[in-house]
Amino acid sequence: MGSTFSGIELGKRSIMAHTDAITTAGHNISNANTEGYSRQRVQLKEFDPLYRPDLERPERPGMIGQGIDVQSVERVRDEMLDNRITESQHSESYWETRSNYYTMIEQIYNEPDDVSIRSNMDKFWQSWQELSVHPESQAARQAVVSRGDSLVDSITSKWENLMGVGNLLNGDIEATVRQVNDYANQIAAINGEIVRSKAMGDNPNDLLDRRDLLVDKLSKLANITTDRRDSDEFMVHLDGNILVQGSISRNFSLETVLDNNGYDKLVWSDTGDDAYVSGGKLGALIELRDSDIRSEIQSLNTMTMNFADLVNDVHRNAYGANNVTGLDFFTQRSFVENVNGNFDRNGDGQLDHSYIFRFTGTTKLNPQEQIGLEGVMTLSGPEGNVSVAYHPTDTVETVINRINDANGEVKAYLDRNNNLVLKGTTAHSVENPDFVIRHVEDSGFFLTGYSGILGASGEAGAYDYARADAVNALNGAQFAVSPVTNPAGYIQVNKAIKNDVLSVAAAFRDNSGNINNGDGRAAVEIAAIRNTKVMIGHERTLDDYFADSVTNVGLKGEQAETNLNSHTAMMDDLRNLRDSISGVNIDEELADIIKFQHGYNAAAKFVTVWDSLLDTVINRLGV
Repeated sequence: MGSTFSGIELGKRSIMAHTDAITTAGHNISNANTEGYSRQRVQLKEFDPLYRPDLERPERPGMIGQGIDVQSVERVRDEMLDNRITESQHSESYWETRSNYYTMIEQIYNEPDDVSIRSNMDKFWQSWQELSVHPESQAARQAVVSRGDSLVDSITSKWENLMGVGNLLNGDIEATVRQVNDYANQIAAINGEIVRSKAMGDNPNDLLDRRDLLVDKLSKLANITTDRRDSDEFMVHLDGNILVQGSISRNFSLETVLDNNGYDKLVWSDTGDDAYVSGGKLGALIELRDSDIRSEIQSLNTMTMNFADLVNDVHRNAYGANNVTGLDFFTQRSFVENVNGNFDRNGDGQLDHSYIFRFTGTTKLNPQEQIGLEGVMTLSGPEGNVSVAYHPTDTVETVINRINDANGEVKAYLDRNNNLVLKGTTAHSVENPDFVIRHVEDSGFFLTGYSGILGASGEAGAYDYARADAVNALNGAQFAVSPVTNPAGYIQVNKAIKNDVLSVAAAFRDNSGNINNGDGRAAVEIAAIRNTKVMIGHERTLDDYFADSVTNVGLKGEQAETNLNSHTAMMDDLRNLRDSISGVNIDEELADIIKFQHGYNAAAKFVTVWDSLLDTVINRLGV
C-alpha cells in the first residue's frame, strides 16, 4: 500500500519537473538571437507506479501513480535537413565568391575609352598609317613613339589591375585556409567533449549546437559531408578525404609554386600531398586565382608577346630615317641573363634547365611547296607531349596549320623572311613556365635539314628544356631567351628609339639596295598587322581578342550571378524550414512558461493540501 508521505514526494517531483520546464523555456528565450542555437524541450514521463507483487497488494485493478519525472532535455533538430543544408551550402558560397570577384574583374575591362588598350592600339596603328603617308616626317615618327608609350602604359596598367585581383585572391586563400584549419580543430575538440559528456549520461545539447554551427560555417568554405561511424564518432569528409574523425583533425598547408607568380598551392600538412577543394569559398578562390585570373593574364601576355613580336619582326628588318636598322620597336626583359637561357630551376646552385621562347629556322620556305618528307614531330603539350605527323604531299602551310591545331604548347608560323618560327605559348599547368619551349623532336627531316631548326632527327637530336645548354641541339637556328614572367607587365618602347625618333623604321631597301626617303613600305606592313591573324594557336586578329576578352568576362560574371540567385533561393527555403523547426518562437516559449507556471502552482497547492492532511493525522487525531 502507499506510504503516508508518498503525496509529499509526488508533489516534490511535480514541482521539480515544472521548474526544469520553466528553466528550459527561459533558456530558449535567452538564446533566441544566439547564432546556431536550437530550441530545447523537456521530455516528461510518468514516474514508475507503486507495485507490490505480494499478498499486501490491494485487491483492486490498476496501480498507484507516483507523479512525474524528467526523462531528458532534448534539442529540436532535423538531422536529415541539417545534412542536406551542409551538402548544398557550399554551392551558394562558391557562386557568391565568384560573383563578387567577377564584379571586380568586369570593372577592369570596363575602362574608359580614352585609356583602354583597344583605343590606344587603334591610335598606334593610325600613327603608323600616317607615317606611311609621310615617311620623311619627324613629327609622324614622334607620334608613333608617343602612342607606342601610351599603348604600353595601358597594357601594363591592365596587367597590374589583374595582378592586384590575383594578389587579393591569394591573400583571401591564405585567410580561408586558416579558417578551415581552425574550424576542423574546433570540431575535433568538441567531439571529444561530447563523447565524454555522453559517457557520463548527459545530453550535451549546447555542445551539439556549437558543433553544428561550426560544421555549418565550414560547409560554406569547402565541399564537406558529415556522417557517424557509430553513435559517438562524428566524421567530416572533404571531397572524399577525411578532414575530422572523432577528436582527430587534419590540416592544410600552403607551398609556393615557382611558375605561378609565386602563389601557393594547397597541400595536406600531414602528407604533403596536393589537396583539391572543389566547392565552397575556398574552392572558388583557388579556381579564380589559378584558372580565371591566370587565364586572363595569360591571354593578355599572349596578345602582348605576339603583337610585339610581329611589330619587331618588321621593324628590325626595316630602316629608320637615320639609316639605323636591326632595332626592335618593343623590348622585353629576359627571364635569365644567360645567353643560352640556362636556369637553375630547383635552386641547388647548378644550371639545370633552358628557358628558350623562340626558334627561327635557317631555311627560307615556300608555304605552298609540297615538302616531300614523312615523319612525326613531338612537341610539348598541356599534359605530356603531342605528336604531329606530316606526309610527302603536305605543303609547308599545311604542316604549320597542323602544328597549330594539335593542342600543343608550341606554335609555328613563317616570319616575313619565310623562315619557320617555333614559339612557346602559355602553359596549361601551373607547374610549367609560360613562353618556354619544353620539347621539340622530329623522327624525320622537316625540322632538321628542311627548315633548319634541329641538328638531328630522332630522340638523340631532340631539344628538351630539362637540361642546360639544350640549344646545342639546334642546327644553327636563331633563338630568343624567354621573357620574364608576365611580359605584359614589362614591355617597353625601345629606349634607343625614344632617344632618337629618327630610328623609327619606315623603309625597306629597294632592289638596288638603296633606301628612299619617301619609302613607307615598312610602316604600311606594320599598320597591316591590325587585321593580321596574330593570336598564334587561335589564329585570331587583335580585334577578335578584345571582343572575346570582354564577352568572356561578361558571360562568366552573368553565369555567376544567375547561379548565385538560384542557389540563394533554394538555400533560403531550406534555412527557413530549419528555423521553423529549430528556431525559438518567443510567443510559444512564453505560452509554455505560463502553462508550466500553472502546473507548478497546482503542484505547490497539492503539497500544501497534503501537508494539511498529515497535520490532521499527526497532531489532531486522538486529541
